[in-house]
Amino acid sequence: MTGDAEFDLLEPEEVEGVGDEWEEIDVSDTDADRIARERDREFSQWRKRIKNTEQFKVEASVFDDATFGALYKLVQDGYIDAFGGPISTGKEANVYTALGGDTARDELGRAESPEVAVKVYRINASDFKDMRGYLDGDPRFEGIGSDKKKVVTAWVRKEFANLKRARAAGVRAPEPLAVERNVLVMEYIATDEGGRAKRLNEVHVENPETAFEVVREYMRRLHRAGLVHGDLSEYNIVFHEGQLVVIDLGQAVTTHHGNAREFLERDCQNIANFFAGEGVDVTADDLYEFVTADEDDDDA
Repeated sequence: MTGDAEFDLLEPEEVEGVGDEWEEIDVSDTDADRIARERDREFSQWRKRIKNTEQFKVEASVFDDATFGALYKLVQDGYIDAFGGPISTGKEANVYTALGGDTARDELGRAESPEVAVKVYRINASDFKDMRGYLDGDPRFEGIGSDKKKVVTAWVRKEFANLKRARAAGVRAPEPLAVERNVLVMEYIATDEGGRAKRLNEVHVENPETAFEVVREYMRRLHRAGLVHGDLSEYNIVFHEGQLVVIDLGQAVTTHHGNAREFLERDCQNIANFFAGEGVDVTADDLYEFVTADEDDDDA
């Protein structure tokens, strides 16, 4: 695949306020915890059946009883109909494909059952040291302390909220569908051949100047919506149906976060380095100035 498309921009929706750091994030027990505790016959049979399938023969650190409870609840709610195989595995989360149920089909506006991505965050095996720089100083996480279950629950809900806000701001990103405990269901960004979408670093970009203009505009739209990606690079931008899509917004912070400027400067450096290597005349300082320019200054 080559990046030779005529990229276009989405029309942003009205995004109220700047940042979402004051939204309350509920980290109390979810339906998944209740299901795992009660272990009724139907859930127990489902858990046994799904646990023995090839794609879910994984370590207990990923699929504890409450995680199976979360998946069971998402099946009941119509977001998941059948599970596929793994897309990626990491120290904090595994991502799987799945066939979406009726609710997922309706919310995505599809005529047929869509393929969705199911992101399962680890709880027992992760120390989350890398997360602390994104969590510390964010009022949404005050009082959570070092309770891993509460941290993950809040993190997954934060990723869901970040994706919603990014899309409302006119940034192409996967559409979030549902969140339950440590599991997030979202639109699956795939290639025409059905595999995962290619990252920016994996394709030949035939029109790097236009691609850069789209990426920097997305960065500015995120900033205007009160968000900084925090880990943006050629590895977190993919091609989907001829367009650029920003992914992995779990670590995105609000512009009021104490480390927001540092994270944005790093994002700008990463993007500038990549596109400079593609022949675009850009510096990290110029990109930072563009992203943070007054939103009424259309000539910036």
